[in-house]
Amino acid sequence: MARTIIENPTHCALTHAMNSIGSKWKPLIIYLLGIKSDGLPLRFGRINAILHYISKRVLVEQLKELETDGLIIRKRYKEIPPRVEYSLSEKGRALLPILENICEWSENHMGHVTFE
Repeated sequence: MARTIIENPTHCALTHAMNSIGSKWKPLIIYLLGIKSDGLPLRFGRINAILHYISKRVLVEQLKELETDGLIIRKRYKEIPPRVEYSLSEKGRALLPILENICEWSENHMGHVTFE
């Protein structure tokens, strides 16, 4: 599946940011790698187990895009069986306060919304 990038003719910073983190799952992945893991690297299997509602195919795609955009680091160890760990880059860690603010905003303003 080809990655869709929204055209940004006015070089809007918000559009640029949303192209990198604006998917359904990327903020959750970033939050997981930064907050829920205490900043420690996580293996794919652990990420997949925690975010079990995301298909493996979609999770792999999202991780690749986050790596391409420089938000996460993928470290592959030369072991048998292969071991790959994911962690946030400095650029990805810079998003954590923003995601925490979004969580706080949601708790304060979206409590009346129910999700099915």
